[in-house]
Amino acid sequence: MINNVVLVGRLTRDPDLRYTSSGLAVATFTLAIDRRFTNQAGERETDFIQCVIWRKSAETLANYTRKGSLIGVEGRIQTRNYENQQGQRVYVTEVLCDSFHFLESKATNEQRVSNQPYSGGNTSGNQQFNQSFNQSSNPSQNSSPSTPDFGRDADPFASSSQIDISDDDLPF
Repeated sequence: MINNVVLVGRLTRDPDLRYTSSGLAVATFTLAIDRRFTNQAGERETDFIQCVIWRKSAETLANYTRKGSLIGVEGRIQTRNYENQQGQRVYVTEVLCDSFHFLESKATNEQRVSNQPYSGGNTSGNQQFNQSFNQSSNPSQNSSPSTPDFGRDADPFASSSQIDISDDDLPF
């Protein structure tokens, strides 16, 4: 059986970090993910996926991301159920995340947040946001001496003349 999920989307709000009675960190968050195709009106619809992440990853996510941050998550789909106050059985399907990845730099994220706040739930707002994000300047053009250049033609070893690695440290 395979139960593997990989998602890329934007946070609809700041992650909600809590701690269990035994001291384990758990964060819940919702990812907004645009569909690949448009509806009959020519607009992209958005899915909102509930996610949960545990332990140190939960603390890191809550400390370094916020509403509108672009992240990628890996995990699995999980369904749980409980009985509500009216005695009805409620089923919840969510992604239980094993790991997450930052997909934009902190500077890009802060620039985007200061220029145009994310309008969660509004499809036309999502389109405006995507357009403004795609039109942002090339980060390799704005790099300072302290910021590494991750451009395609950049030499990652240009700053040092020699690499100090013994043959024992190589994996092959």
